[in-house]
Amino acid sequence: MASVAIANVTKSYAGLEVLHGVSVDIPDGQFVVLVGPSGCGKSTLLRMIAGLEDISGGTISIGAKVVNDLPPKQRDISMVFQNYALYPHMTVAENMAFSMTLAKAPKAEKAARVAKAAEILSLTPLLDRYPRQLSGGQRQRVAMGRSIVRNPQVFLFDEPLSNLDAKLRVAMRAEIKALHQRLKTTTVYVTHDQVEAMTMADQIVVMNDGRVEQIGTPLELYDHPANIFVATFIGSPGMNLIAGTVVASGTGQVVKTGEGLELPLLAQGDGAEGRVVQYGFRPEHLRLCSGVEGIAAEIIVVEPMGSETQVHMKFAGEPIVGVFRERITKQPGEIIHVLPDADGATIFDGVTGMAIT
Repeated sequence: MASVAIANVTKSYAGLEVLHGVSVDIPDGQFVVLVGPSGCGKSTLLRMIAGLEDISGGTISIGAKVVNDLPPKQRDISMVFQNYALYPHMTVAENMAFSMTLAKAPKAEKAARVAKAAEILSLTPLLDRYPRQLSGGQRQRVAMGRSIVRNPQVFLFDEPLSNLDAKLRVAMRAEIKALHQRLKTTTVYVTHDQVEAMTMADQIVVMNDGRVEQIGTPLELYDHPANIFVATFIGSPGMNLIAGTVVASGTGQVVKTGEGLELPLLAQGDGAEGRVVQYGFRPEHLRLCSGVEGIAAEIIVVEPMGSETQVHMKFAGEPIVGVFRERITKQPGEIIHVLPDADGATIFDGVTGMAIT
């Protein structure tokens, strides 16, 4: 196992810079997820760690060694691709052992490593089958088994679950996380799915337009987003935002919207009053109230989820989503009264989009 250090890394294609000074430190044994929208540079960064893309600037180190100029086979990494990349004419066992076959490893050692990896991934009954005889989830486990057999310092995963159906993705998320907890190998995992990132990562690196927006644990990013992009990207549904101005109200402060509605706010201290902001709150931080206490919201869509109900509504002139444990029986077009919890609110500067602490 080894740490991975990415220091001020840039990447350009024909003079167009697509990564702008990315820096990430990944401690030994940690599971780090690179997440962001399509085109943000996360897969490019992963391929640079693997040695499949040249580095335009900065350094990438694996352990104590700078690997900028090393070919992939000398980096002691193993990569699991989105399309599995299995050889169709080889059995499961032959696919898993392929790297050791190339290295002319002793037959007994090769068999022992394949058997151990197959046991970890519940592939032992499938070792004599060919990829065409396997389901998507089984093929993905074979690809993971091939990486385990190599015993690398670092695992790299490039959107490995995107070809699977929803139910199988959930199961494979748990398998990959359990595998990491067992092997403790440093892992870098790329996905555009923020639910995968939240459920699997020790640390999440949120990327956008070739830059790192924020690095932190899943709950740090969820509870304390650094800016509006992170607030709306992390979480499903994302954070609600209402434009307004911080004003004094009684003994405290509120955010006053353009419609004159007052949203509760914990005191922001000197300098906040009069500031134009975006008032952010998570869907679950919206509570149902009486007509006297709450603010009227028009229901647009009600989505019963069983254990909870998601309600899309128009609130303070903006479309928002609320998540409630209660069963909502009202219909679209009807009015309910709701109010955000002040202790769950985050405000962002109206110009920069950065969180105000």
